[in-house]
This record gives sequence, structure tokens and C-alpha cells, in this order.
Amino acid sequence: MHHEENLASAVAAVHSGFGDEPLDLAIILGSGLGAAAEHVAVTGLWDYRDFDCFPRGAVAGHAGRLVAGTLHGRRVLLFQGRFHLYQGFSAWQSAMPVRLAHALGCRRLLLTNAVGGIHSDLQPGRFMFVQDHINLSGDNPLRGMPGDIFIDLCHLYRGDLYPDLHQQALARGMTLYQGVLAAVAGPSYETPAEVRALGRLGADAVSMSLVAEAIMAGYFGMELVGLSFVTNRAAGLATRTLRHDDVLAVGQTGVRQLAVLLELLCRLWWR
Repeated sequence: MHHEENLASAVAAVHSGFGDEPLDLAIILGSGLGAAAEHVAVTGLWDYRDFDCFPRGAVAGHAGRLVAGTLHGRRVLLFQGRFHLYQGFSAWQSAMPVRLAHALGCRRLLLTNAVGGIHSDLQPGRFMFVQDHINLSGDNPLRGMPGDIFIDLCHLYRGDLYPDLHQQALARGMTLYQGVLAAVAGPSYETPAEVRALGRLGADAVSMSLVAEAIMAGYFGMELVGLSFVTNRAAGLATRTLRHDDVLAVGQTGVRQLAVLLELLCRLWWR
């Protein structure tokens, strides 16, 4: 069973810095995408280590900060950095930001992450709208949770937002792809044989994140959008060796595109 984590101090801090009206949107920023927070008019900024509800541990490319502010007229909460199974955390621990967002009354969640492209369209520097996922991480954040944990995931992601988002992104010179994300535990990258297998299973991209948070959002009935940024071709599909530093380097182009997608989403989601 899970220990009762103390979300109260983090909730109180956000309320004191940002008011206690419900938040419009929570955003979890993936590897190399943390700089997207620069577009927010910040009213509150806290280190994860300021609150005991956040698991301890950081990864390169993840700042480990909570940012509250306004973005395109919406009250947003950004998580600069996430928690991964490969750090030794459980899926339940890695979904903690979603539980905090829910405790703050947030109904909409945007998850972003860095992925390896499997489908030939998903070349480095492109974004994929998550249509569905395949959870191969070996863990589920709802294990041991109270209430109805046998939740239906058929409509987990807001796929109905994709056509308009795709069209409006095209008008801005960006092609937004749509596909299925496979999640694995990591931390080693997949083998070429695993990537071939994932492709045959129907995965368009592979990552070590996002899915646990998505399932937790489904448990709370939150509206969910997933945007995956392709930082590299998955193992065996490119000539060079996979390196985490390269993932972060490509992230610079991702930050610029994500700023555009955030602006479009903030309009579309509240029509």
C-alpha cells in the first residue's frame, strides 16, 4: 500500500503565491523542454525539494521546479522535471505531479516528453500527438490505490483536438504527427530487436515516461493531451550511438515548437 503523501504544504504554497481558484491547466515538461516555461508570466516558483511530497532525485535536463503563472490568459502550473521508473521510483511515485495538479482543482493536463521515433515520419525535431499508448513498463500507478481502479482507457487522450491542432500548426509551418507511444522502464535504450518488435506491435515512438502520469490522469477523470518530441531515431534506426546529451541538444528546437503548440492548444481546448 502507498504511504499517505503530504500534498498539503505544496497546495498551500501554490494557493499563497497564486490564489486558490482552480487551475486551468497543468503541464509536465519533458527532457530538454523545460525552457518552455519562459513563456509563462510567473507568479510563483518553487524547488521540488521545498516539499516533502516530491520524490528525491533529479535527471540531467530536468530542473526540478514548480512554476505557477499565466499563459495565453490561462492559469497554469508547470512541472519542470518529472520522475521516472529508471530512477528507482514506482509508477505511483512518478505520477505524483498529477496528484498534486488534481489536488489544486486542475481539470486539464498536458504531458510532454522526449521520445525515440520508430515510424519513418517521426524524424528528430518533430512532434507527435499521442493518440494512444502501449504500457510495457511493467508497472501501473493505480496498484494499491483506493476506489475504482479498473478504469476504462479507451478515451484517455483528447484525440478530438488533433485535427484542428494539426491544421493550425500547419498554418504556422509545423507538421504535427499523430501516433501510438510505447513506454518502457529504461534506463538502457532499447535493443534494435526490441525496436523492431515495438514497431510490429503498433508503436510509432518509444519513451521511458508519460504513461504512468496519463493513467493517473484517467483515474481522476482529467482531460489529457500528450505531445511527444522526437529527439532521436529509436535504436537500430540511425547510424550513430544513442546519447542522453543528444536528446537534450535537440530539445532546443522542441522548445520553440512547443511554444507554438501551447498557444494553439490554449485556444482550442477552451472553445
